[in-house]
Amino acid sequence: MTEIRHPLDIHSLKIENKFASMPSEFYTQLMPTPLADPYLVAVSKPMMKSIGLDPTLVDKEFCKIFTGNQLLPDSQPLAAVYSGHQFGVWAGQLGDGRAILLGDVAASDHQHRLEVQLKGAGMTPYSRMGDGRAVLRSSIREFLCSEAMEGLGIPTSRALCITGSDQYVMREEPETSAVVTRLAPSFIRFGSFEHWYCNNRPEQLQILADFVIENYFPELQTHANPYQALLAEVTKRTAELMAHWQSVGFMHGVMNTDNMSILGLTLDYGPFGFMESFDPAHICNHTDQQGRYSYRMQPTIGQWNCHALGQAMLPLIGGVKLTQEALNDYKRQYEKKYDQLMHKKLGLFEHLENDSELIDSFFLIMQKNAADFTLTFRRLGYIMRDENSQDESIRNLFIDSDALDNWLSKYRTRLRQEQSDDSLRQQAMSKVNPKFVLRNYLAQIAIAKAQDKDFSEISKLLQILQHPYDEQPEHDSYADLPPNWASKLEVSCSS
Repeated sequence: MTEIRHPLDIHSLKIENKFASMPSEFYTQLMPTPLADPYLVAVSKPMMKSIGLDPTLVDKEFCKIFTGNQLLPDSQPLAAVYSGHQFGVWAGQLGDGRAILLGDVAASDHQHRLEVQLKGAGMTPYSRMGDGRAVLRSSIREFLCSEAMEGLGIPTSRALCITGSDQYVMREEPETSAVVTRLAPSFIRFGSFEHWYCNNRPEQLQILADFVIENYFPELQTHANPYQALLAEVTKRTAELMAHWQSVGFMHGVMNTDNMSILGLTLDYGPFGFMESFDPAHICNHTDQQGRYSYRMQPTIGQWNCHALGQAMLPLIGGVKLTQEALNDYKRQYEKKYDQLMHKKLGLFEHLENDSELIDSFFLIMQKNAADFTLTFRRLGYIMRDENSQDESIRNLFIDSDALDNWLSKYRTRLRQEQSDDSLRQQAMSKVNPKFVLRNYLAQIAIAKAQDKDFSEISKLLQILQHPYDEQPEHDSYADLPPNWASKLEVSCSS
């Protein structure tokens, strides 16, 4: 039987740093840069409990530790080096420019360990022209979205807390500083492998691959070619992650190889967005003028990034053919997962011959009518198989209601083909079509209040987004169409 620890205070948290066991070329050991008079902005109670901490025992010392002003005993803070392709162009050496890894801690179930990383904890040797700081605005966005993605059931890094300070840094305008504490089994990226390959350091490349396999994929150690198997597994996880993103209308915004997790997690939240008026060409990142990371491009870019990783791992795998074999299944794996998810979103329990045509035609009329992504799928679950008494809710989202009615007629015919039960189907659809997502305007409202030292909206949003599939009628307004002013919001790489 698994031992469950009783909640502890911060003084009892035991921290190690297995990444620090790697050779010194992989990182720089350094202390976080203190921030003046840190205070708590927000905390995730589930994540506190997940590492055995009592969420009610948050004090000034807690704030100091998770701002970087004070270290836990045995902490070995470091910044990791990596490289990467940014917007498809080789950028050379990058690294943790404003993130400092404190170490790793045991999860409360003792089944795995989580790395604890401070984002915004000061300059490192990899900061380039940056100041090593994060601002309150971007920290709130990352904190809320990582926890929202967990609520949606999508693989992601997590967030423990945000601490703030009245100390200013300069962005487009002066902004107050903040630190967000992130947790993940590992923050190793595709770019971590690219770094050693492009620097012609085969020994370090193998050390990194062996470290990843031993700690995160031990089942691959007995494979005939463990490195090929590792690439195949990462390719599969990435393909499935892209399918998850597409299924909820999530757009990452900066799918550079240095932002791609070797574990298939959503990593590094910046100019992300959730699709509102459906447009497959939508670009959520104002910096991305060419649309490389638009919604419709994400699956292709996921594949491109896997090929970049494959190039880096080629010397370990032993040849182009073997490397290509590990990459070849990306498209099939993506399409398989996406098809599974879309059938669930439409409440289809069987897979029939013309289902893809039905799904594609639905997206086409959504696009022509600029229908809201989240609300459309949520309200589709309200309709009845043999009557149209519940249609008005979804019809209100479409300008051309006749086109929708025509599609709904075909959809009902399809439901009757498998003798769909309305009650069972509606229950199933409500579990995969969220009512609540982190729309940019909701995040902006929370940010504006937080800048006036009112953190209540962050806590409220966190509570709502941790249960996005529940009705939560008391929070209906958080599921409404965005207000007109929301269309003027822009997020960029500085977000």
